[in-house]
Amino acid sequence: MCSAGIGRGYGLLHEIKDQTGFVKGLTKWNCVVESAAGIEAAVDEAFEALAAGRPRPVGIEVPHDYLSARAEVGLQDVPIKTASQPMFDKQALRAAAELLNEAKLPVIYVGGGVVPSNATTALKALAEKIGAPVVMSDNGRGALTDRHPLAMNSLAGRAVFKHADVVLIVGSRFMDTLTPTPSWPTGAIRFIHINIDTEDMTAPRAPDLAVVADAAGALEELKECVVRRTALPRQDAQRVKDWAQGQIEAVSPQAAYVAEMRRALPEDGIFVNELTQVGYLARIAFPVYEPRTYIGPGYQGTLGYGFPVALGAAVAAGGRRVLSITGDGGFGWNMQELATARRYSLPVTLIVFNDGHYGNVRAIQKREFGAEVAVDLANPDFQLLAKAFGVPATQVASPGALGSAIAESLKEDGPVLIEAKVGEMPSPWHLLRLQPMQGVSGPVAPINPLD
Repeated sequence: MCSAGIGRGYGLLHEIKDQTGFVKGLTKWNCVVESAAGIEAAVDEAFEALAAGRPRPVGIEVPHDYLSARAEVGLQDVPIKTASQPMFDKQALRAAAELLNEAKLPVIYVGGGVVPSNATTALKALAEKIGAPVVMSDNGRGALTDRHPLAMNSLAGRAVFKHADVVLIVGSRFMDTLTPTPSWPTGAIRFIHINIDTEDMTAPRAPDLAVVADAAGALEELKECVVRRTALPRQDAQRVKDWAQGQIEAVSPQAAYVAEMRRALPEDGIFVNELTQVGYLARIAFPVYEPRTYIGPGYQGTLGYGFPVALGAAVAAGGRRVLSITGDGGFGWNMQELATARRYSLPVTLIVFNDGHYGNVRAIQKREFGAEVAVDLANPDFQLLAKAFGVPATQVASPGALGSAIAESLKEDGPVLIEAKVGEMPSPWHLLRLQPMQGVSGPVAPINPLD
């Protein structure tokens, strides 16, 4: 808005109350430019902040009258700074290595910070050297290929955490997403936290050892300090993975849909998950074979985010196919982006699971109150909608038909919409997260294979 109106509450075009505070909440660095001459320095400072520490957005507010003003500036070549990471404490990492060496069953838990820091190779080398299972959070999927004997989802993590005596947490907030408690309670386990952000290692987490470091450098250093051994034999690791997979496959029909999606999507294809009944199970059930091929909603759980994010992923992926799933309710937030997908002929296969409802809200209402209200949808004809945008579309009603439709979509250069007609589905929530959610019931889990 115009510089003279900032903070005045005049109702100027696009004005919101405390816009700067709003931007601050979304960024790691922000500023308001106070003159046209200050734009140059603000941009330089923004890029410096962008390259420092954890990858996060930065924000500059430039009043529109400055963009058409004249000012004296000293334009000069400014060296482009590469990402800088804090120097880590090698002595602290040696102490961490000692804890891992002394542990009967060390476990490595990784979050969303491992893949962006390019630490996957070092992670694999460390895990293999000590034979420790690697439990990946929802945001950490792909840090280690799910084909690796030591790779585990959060459900399998329940089994190994109950027998762990030392847990190395790398690049994760390690917090439950609904309650302000750690992902696993403190007690018998000794916790080592490695994180680039000190705030992600504070209370209520209680690390026995906290190291401020970039994941890649810290894991490389740890790898050199630990003693080679096999903490968890491969056959025991496989029993844990089978234990988790058996529970996943019991959630029907979601497990069958996830299996067909994985079968049909090329291994280097990108899967964008969403908040839908199939997507919830996919958080632990969709096998991820390469880094940067799985995108999830993160801890914020923004309904409808998936399709526009898939378009961005398709632009960046250099022609690789992107598989984006959504519920009919979530798709309603951004269905107009079919125009963008068509205009740029983006290789996105969009699956709309159509049950005519906000399915998860309906399930919560029934569970908590025994009734449902305002959860049914007045959907458009999705086939006709896609046709209106010039996007090929088809409709399926079974997992097998979905797999075939995905495979067929790979023959197209641009977007394809697949509508999957589904009914009410059973809840998968008893299987999600490292600790079972409070108030959510499900079938009794089989006996822990490590007991």
